[in-house]
This record gives sequence, structure tokens and C-alpha cells, in this order.
Amino acid sequence: MNKELTSILMIPILVALLSLPSACQKSKKEISYKPRIINTTDLGADPDDEQSMVRQLVCANEFELEGLIVSTGCWKKTQSNTDMLDKIVDAYEQVYPNLTVHADGFPTPDHLKSISVMGQTGYGMGDVGTGKDSPGSDLIIASVDKDDPRPVWVMGWGGMNNVAQAIWKVRETRSKEELEKFLNKLRLFDILGQDDAGAWIAKNFPDVFYIRATKVYNWQPPKNGTYQKLIQSKGPLGAVYPDTKWATEGDTPAFMHVYPNGLNDPEQIDQGSWGGRFSFEKQEGIRSMSEVHKIQEDGETRFDPYFMHGNTEDGGTSIKMWEKGYNNDFAARMDWSITKKYEEANHHPIAVLNKDKSRNVLEIYAKAGEDVELSASGSNDPDNDEIKYSWIYYKAPGTYKEEVSIEINTSLQATLKVPEDAAGKTIHVILEIHDNGSPNLYAYRRLILNVK
Repeated sequence: MNKELTSILMIPILVALLSLPSACQKSKKEISYKPRIINTTDLGADPDDEQSMVRQLVCANEFELEGLIVSTGCWKKTQSNTDMLDKIVDAYEQVYPNLTVHADGFPTPDHLKSISVMGQTGYGMGDVGTGKDSPGSDLIIASVDKDDPRPVWVMGWGGMNNVAQAIWKVRETRSKEELEKFLNKLRLFDILGQDDAGAWIAKNFPDVFYIRATKVYNWQPPKNGTYQKLIQSKGPLGAVYPDTKWATEGDTPAFMHVYPNGLNDPEQIDQGSWGGRFSFEKQEGIRSMSEVHKIQEDGETRFDPYFMHGNTEDGGTSIKMWEKGYNNDFAARMDWSITKKYEEANHHPIAVLNKDKSRNVLEIYAKAGEDVELSASGSNDPDNDEIKYSWIYYKAPGTYKEEVSIEINTSLQATLKVPEDAAGKTIHVILEIHDNGSPNLYAYRRLILNVK
């Protein structure tokens, strides 16, 4: 899938005109809807999956969770039950009434229980093929088949053989056109590569949208430090957030990439988000974790050459630059889980960019050499907290690579001076706001200037 992704699978395009001096707004794609997510998790291999699941559930109002699938991977080659997942969902059930006080849209415990299923019980491609269907692979097929234009993001926290089995089944039982339709709705996000199924998918279905994230280790708070102890102190969900053994929440970037907080359009993978930044130029042979090679020496090389989207060279720093935002978001949501009164917890401010109240990435046209007025007027806080403003020139995702001046960049209004030599280039600006509540909570909007 290329960068000029059409909006066929997206919610319809919104077009508006804003009163920007000497600048014309470009049509933009609606990305405010809830992303559809299926998580596959090798619970029990490392405590980090349990940690990521806790974070996922306290921000579950932001997503359309359609599957929680227990999976295998190179560190846990067999699975037999959903007991560990059920324990976390049971803890969520205890705090669900509190969470609903603070935000709409949290899935009911019954819904989560209905989508908590076993996936492939064996390892990798050895458990894909005739007679290998599982409740997990069936769930993936049923989700993609729904009459819903939104794509389905299947997140691989362990191996990828659940989605491999789903693709295998569709290939064997449907026409070429039906297979293509199925594949076009899939978005695969694979953490580190933990079996040989990802290479099989990428080799045999090269047009599938496939991200393999390998820079997932340097964004976290200190291992078993004060921040983790704070999370663990917060009621039933804190009690099922274990200590770190190897790395904290290694799987969290998968769903943070699609977190609809105004920072990015997850389809435009090079924009950068809480989940990292990825290249549209596919890379050859992004290998899985070393254990995969130990299990089967030619486990992935037998599928060479295969290509996937991988991290950009800024790696984990593209996540860590937003650490106050995502750390405080988690901490505040854990507060929600134990707080019965709305006024006794903090809530996110709402960022408004040049009168646009959505979470969309806003694109405008501007001329080289002109001034572009930036406004956060209308931004507000539900708790009536004070709001701080920051206008950030985000150089990495733009095609203009020199410095850009933003005058009065910590105020409600700011002015960006478009460089004279920026014609034909793009410039990315992030409006970041935060309140003065406890903990400070952040909201974002992205403006892309297309310079004429």
C-alpha cells in the first residue's frame, strides 16, 4: 500500500474552508473515528503483555476493540487457555462503573468477555493450514467481513500465525477478488517479529499493509521505578499490572500508533505518533527476534525476499518525545478507574486548530515567503483548568528539512513564517496543549503546510 492511500476504506472526506490569511485549506480525511483493533497477545511469555493489556483497557473508550486473542510466539510456543486474559478482564469489570463516570465509550465487560478467545495453540506456520482454524482466526475473518468501511488493525504482541491462518482460510475458500477485498481491509502491526508467520504473509501477500516495529525499548519509564509503583497502587487494574522482568510494556506502541489523540493519521505511517514513526519505503528482510532463528534456522530466510514497513532512523526517540503526554494519560486513567466522582480526577483538554474542532490532521496550502496565522482559539478544558500552549515545528516527517520560525510559539495565537526556499515542500506543525491539573493532560493537533 503506497503513501497516496485513497479514502475508500475510510470515513468520507470532510472539506471545509477556514479563514486563514493568504492560505487555502486542502481537503482532509476524517480520522476522528474509533480505530478497529484486534490484539493478539502471547500472555505468559513475559509480564509486559499483561502490562500493555492494562493500559489498553483503561483507554479502551478510544478504540473499537473487536478481539482479544491469546496467541503463541517464540517465547511461548504453546497456549492452552485464556486464564491470564480473563483475570485482567475481571479486574476491568470491577472498575468499569468508575471509568464510565469519566468518559463515554468504554466497552462493557460482557463485550470484552465475548471477544476474549483462544487463537492458534501451536507455534508459527506449523499451526497454519488445513484443520488449523481457531476461535481467534475465525474472529479475525468475521471482523474483517463486517459491513464497516473502517480498516481492521490486527496487532501482533506475539506471533502472527492467527492472522496467517485467517488469510490462509480466505485464500482457500474464496475467489481472488474476495481475497483481495479481505486483504485490503487489513492493517498488520507486528511488535519485533516473534514467529515465521509474518515473513510468510509478507512474501505471499506483498501488498498487505504490514508494519514490523523493532524500536520499542527506549520510550518507557525506568524499570520498576516510581512511575510503575504508582500505576500498581491504583486499585484492581493496578493489582494485575506486574513488575517488569525484561522490558516494560514492549507491546504498547502497537495500539498507541492508532490512538486517536489528534497527533497523527495512522494510515500515514511516517507522520510520527505515540507509537513511533515508520517508513513508506518497505525494507527487505526485517528479521524477527533471535529466538525465531534458533527455533528454526531457515524459519524466515526461506521466504526471502520479503518486505515490510519498518521504523525510521529516529527509532524510539520518535515515541519518547511525547512521554509526558502518554505517561500522564495512563496515570490519569488509572485514577479514573478508582474514582467515583468526575470532579475528583483530571480530564483531557480539547485542542482546536484554526477553528477545526475535530482530531483530524489539517492540511493547508501556503505560499513560500508568506506568514501563516496559527490559532488555538476555542481550545478548552472540561475541568476549567488553565491551558498552556505550544507550537512545535516537527521537522522529521516534513520534506522541508531546514529550520522554520514560529513567532510567539507558546501563546494562543502564533505566526509561522514560510521560508522562501520551501516551495514544493511540506512543513509539519504540532499544536500541543496541556492543562495544569494533576497529572497534566495533553491534547494535540497536526497542521501540514503544502508550500506552493
